[in-house]
Amino acid sequence: MAFRIEHRIGVAASADVIWDLISNLDGWKSWNPLYPEAQGKLTIGGVLKLTEALPGKDPRPIAPVVVDWEPRAQILWRLDSGLMSRSVRYLEIESLSETGCIFANGAFFHGMLGEQAAKASRRAIQQGYNALGEAVKAISEQRYREQVGDADRAYGA
Repeated sequence: MAFRIEHRIGVAASADVIWDLISNLDGWKSWNPLYPEAQGKLTIGGVLKLTEALPGKDPRPIAPVVVDWEPRAQILWRLDSGLMSRSVRYLEIESLSETGCIFANGAFFHGMLGEQAAKASRRAIQQGYNALGEAVKAISEQRYREQVGDADRAYGA
């Protein structure tokens, strides 16, 4: 059995714009409140070097392993914290139209210790996921408006 924490938010932008934002790990430091430091490449089996900054907690380095990714759709990574604790974290884009998506980010916590730790820190984890989702929404919508504005100017609108 697993314990899940998730945040979902509507984003008035294309999946391409959202994907460009979340897949550029080097750029996370400029906008990502939950992972202010990020290094690595999106390759299956690749190890990411992240700093996780949950509200009210000391930032901590983590080194999850990418287990799957699909352009304009999702990034999944696994973090093993011992025999009794593992989590699978996801960033997911659900395209509803050319100009609208649902962005979800969350995690499944597995193992007795993993579930207990997640339940004990649920409020901070939820706040962190909410902040990440709100940042993705704000920046993606701004970038999308800029792209649309640039296209309108190019066509003399």
